[in-house]
Amino acid sequence: MVSVFINVAAILIGGCVGLVCGRHFPQRVADTVMTGLALCVLYIGISGAFAGREILVTILSLALGGALGELLDLDGRLNALGRQLEQRFGGGRNSLAEGFVSASMLFCVGAMAIVGSLQSGLLGDHSTIIAKSLIDGIAAVLLASSLGAGVLFSSAAVLVYQGSIVLLAEVLAPLLQDAVVDEMACAGSLLIVGLALNMLKITSIKVTNYIPAIFLPVLYCQFI
Repeated sequence: MVSVFINVAAILIGGCVGLVCGRHFPQRVADTVMTGLALCVLYIGISGAFAGREILVTILSLALGGALGELLDLDGRLNALGRQLEQRFGGGRNSLAEGFVSASMLFCVGAMAIVGSLQSGLLGDHSTIIAKSLIDGIAAVLLASSLGAGVLFSSAAVLVYQGSIVLLAEVLAPLLQDAVVDEMACAGSLLIVGLALNMLKITSIKVTNYIPAIFLPVLYCQFI
C-alpha cells in the first residue's frame, strides 16, 4: 500500500497548491484555465480510447453499463454526496461534486492505475504508481485551481480503488490480463471524453452513470 499512499499524498499536496493559487485568479482567468484543461482532458480521452481491441466489447460495456448506472442512479447519489460535503465544508465558487467526479475519473481511469497497482501488490514494484503520482500531483494543481476543493476528496476514491487492487492483486491478476486492461482503459477513456465535453459546456452527459462500463470488460473478455 506504500505506492497508494504516495499517490494519495501527491493528489492532496497538488490540490492544496492549486487551491492556494486559484484564490488569486480572477474568474475570467479561472475560466480560461478551465477551458485549456478541458481540452487537455479531451486529448487524454481520445488518445486512450484507441487502446481497445474489440469494438463489440466497448459498445456492450457503454450500453449496459450506462443502463445499470441509470438504474442505480449513480449520478444522483454522487450529487447528493456533493451537496452534503458542501453543507459541511462550504462550497466556494465551484461545486464539490464536479471537482470530485472530474478528478476521480482522471486519477482512477487508465492502465497505469490498474497495472501499477498489480505490480505493487504482486511484485512490490512501485515505480509505475510513483510515476503516476507525479502526473496526478501536477494535474491536481490545475484541477483544484479551476474546480476547487472537490479535487481533494478524489484522493479517497484513489485510496479505495487502487488500494483494493493492491490488496486483491493475487486474486485479480488472472482476470486483468492485457486485453482486459486495454478494454477497461478504452471504456474509461470514452467517459473522459464525455467529461471533457461537459467541462467545455458542450454537453451535460451524466458521466457518473456510465462508471459500471469500465468494469464490464472483465466479464465480457472471459467469453469473447
